[in-house]
Amino acid sequence: MCSHQPSCPSSSDTLSAHVVAAHPEQGWSLLCTGAILFDDSGELLPDGRVVAPHRVPADRLAMAA
Repeated sequence: MCSHQPSCPSSSDTLSAHVVAAHPEQGWSLLCTGAILFDDSGELLPDGRVVAPHRVPADRLAMAA
């Protein structure tokens, strides 16, 4: 599915994958590897596996002054 150069090393490598369809109003993007990346940082991989959202503990969030 990947057509950019250099190609993505694997279908589970979302860091080097390119967005081929973005739907920010719905909260997801389709990557060239076939993975779906959600705004909450969760992922649905092409083989059906789910990657849980990578949540930051509330005490580590920056606060506006």
